[in-house]
Formats: sequence, structure tokens, C-alpha cells
Amino acid sequence: MQTSQSFGIHFTTRPDKAKDGKEPIYACVTVNRQRAYIALKQNVDPKNWDSGKGTAKGNKDEVKSINNYLEEVRLAIGSSYKELQLKRKMLSAKAVKDLYLGAEQEVYSMSRLFSYHNESSTTDLKWSTLKHYYVTQRYLIKFLNIQFNASDIYLHQLDYKFVKDFEVFLRNHKPKDHQKPLNNNGVMKHIIRLKKMVNLAHNLQWISNDPFATYKLKIQKVNREQLSEVELKAIEEKKFGIERLEMVRDMFVFCCYTGLSFVDVSNLEPEHIVTGADGDRWIRTCREKTLIPVIVPLLPKALTILDKYKDNERALYDGRVFPKISNQKVNSYLKEIADRCDILKNVTFHIARHTFATTVTLSNGVPIETVSKILGHTKITTTQIYAKVVERKLKEDMKMLQSKLSH
Repeated sequence: MQTSQSFGIHFTTRPDKAKDGKEPIYACVTVNRQRAYIALKQNVDPKNWDSGKGTAKGNKDEVKSINNYLEEVRLAIGSSYKELQLKRKMLSAKAVKDLYLGAEQEVYSMSRLFSYHNESSTTDLKWSTLKHYYVTQRYLIKFLNIQFNASDIYLHQLDYKFVKDFEVFLRNHKPKDHQKPLNNNGVMKHIIRLKKMVNLAHNLQWISNDPFATYKLKIQKVNREQLSEVELKAIEEKKFGIERLEMVRDMFVFCCYTGLSFVDVSNLEPEHIVTGADGDRWIRTCREKTLIPVIVPLLPKALTILDKYKDNERALYDGRVFPKISNQKVNSYLKEIADRCDILKNVTFHIARHTFATTVTLSNGVPIETVSKILGHTKITTTQIYAKVVERKLKEDMKMLQSKLSH
């Protein structure tokens, strides 16, 4: 791999390492403003050294011998640099130094980190999470092509400027396909994934410096969208007369009353519907994302939908409660459903989960601890995000307080 690089060799001495009145000579190799020092097997009297020219001065045979040696070193280091160029390898001051010294020390690159991360994460991360790392990695490769005219980079070259420049690249990137430009939080998600991969390299001792030491993430707080009671009722009661819209509406409403995500309702099997000690039917399953057990009591409206699909041939064939359908199609059909119900919000399937948390449960006095348990959240602070937007419940609580105070 060849990039546009500046290359230079300069000889200098180290007064702090002087011994018997003589200072050791070092070769300073510079590649693209990065330096590496090579200790040479020569010492010189500081009186006989020209620091500006980087050569010994005088007419003595000893001085001439030193300069001849330095010239040989210059040619050898230059040959090492050219060899890296010819082999199309990454060029850096350290790479030139290692080749000159014949060092076999392993040098780690970004592409190697990608490979190790992806291979080692298959057991730790679900595919739904891991695939986002692949997207981040593709953005990083595009960034390297534009910023460095390269497809790879050494990990020891990563610094604060690299991270900041990558952030600027993401903010200015304009996709040529149907995708929208990244918003602030979308950019930050890619930066967070890069940080996690760099932390992995640091733990593996593949990198000694931390490029994120002084970098600050800039996450913007956003309001979680949900349907109001009126909007939810409009979708529940609407007659579409089209099977695909009816099915997607039923799945969506079912999740509005159970809090399941799209992947969890898609994986829901008849055996996950159990009868509790109270004689009522419950959902007993695990969240696909976190593998946390989830137990959900089935409300009457969810039960009605469940009974509607108990004999559905498509669902039974796949051993599922609902027929299979892709997330992309579901969200496309939900936009059509919202349009037919005169709902102006950007309705996606995940809004069902938000609606369950706010309109269906918190707004009706269900304790936040209970809601957090049903949603399968590991931290109650995650559930508290929804509690901030329940205006109707706040008004009811204040009216009750006002009534008590007036008496």
C-alpha cells in the first residue's frame, strides 16, 4: 500500500547519554511528520559534531570514518523505505526502523483489529448488534481512503486528531443511496463502536496510547415518540380490508399491550404462552437482545389478537404465533397504516414498545419498577426515560393533589 508521504533522515547526538566525553549518534527517521530514533554504533566528541548538518566535522581520519559510516546508514535506511514502497506496505517511521534493524516485532493494523473483533464477538454479540460494527468499519475504510489515500492504518498511528477527523467525516458524509445523512446521535454511535474496538486493542496490548483520552462524546437527549390513547384507538378500530395491513396492525397493537420488540414478537412461539398460577395466560420468554427473561401478563386486547392467529396456517407452518415478515416491510406498511389513520407521527414498530411503556402502563398508574421488569430493562434509569413524557398522568396526579389540598 503506497500513500503520499514525506521521508527524511537526520543524524543527531544524545548529550544525556554521553560517556567518557563522547556522545552517542542516533539516526532520526521521519515519515509523514512521525519520528523514530535508531541508536547507531558510533560515538563522537561534541566538539567535532555539526548539529545543523548532522555530520562530524574536521579532517581527522576518525571524523572521516564516522561520516562514511553515517552515509552507509543513510543508504541502508533509504533502501528500507523503498522496499516498503515496492511491497506496497504501510509506510511509517517505525516500519522503516523495524525493517532496517531486521526487527520481527508484530505490528498491528486497523484491518487486523476488525478481523479479531468480528471473530471474537460472534459468541458475545447478537448478529443484530454485530452487523452495526460492520457498518462502522465500512465507514472507517471510506474515511481512510479519503483522508490518507489508504485502505489500512497502523493502530499506533491513531490519535485524538484521527478520532476528531473521523467525526467530521461522518457529519459531512452524504450517502449516494436512499439513506439519510447521519444525525448527531447516529455519528456518536459510530464513534462509540470505534472506541470499543480501540479499547479491545488496548486490552490486548496492541496499542499503548488512548486516542479517546481527551475526546468527549456529544450525545443529544431525544424525546421518545409514542402513540396517544386516541391514536392507538384509531389504529385498533380502523378497517383496512387488506390482509397485509391487517396483520401488521395486529402485530403492532399486540406489542402496544405487551411491550415486546419486533424481534421478540417475531420469535414468539405458542409454547411461550403459558398459564399462570392465577389461571390467566402469560408470555414467558427471553429478550433476543439481552437474553434477559421476560414475563408479561396478557391483557384482554392482546389475548383477542392472540386467539385470532391461533389457527393461522402461515404462523403454524413456521412454529410461530404470527406469520413471518421482515422489519423493513413492517415499517413500510406502518407508514401506510398511519397515513390511513391520519396520524402525522413517523410510526415505526419500536413505537409500540414506547406506547406500552407510556400510554398503556405508566399513564395508568403502573409502577415504574413493574414496567421496567416487563420491558426487560437491566437498569431502571432506562425506563425512566419514558416516565418524563407522560403528561396526562402528571395532570391527573396534580388534580388529585389539588383536590386533597382543597379539602
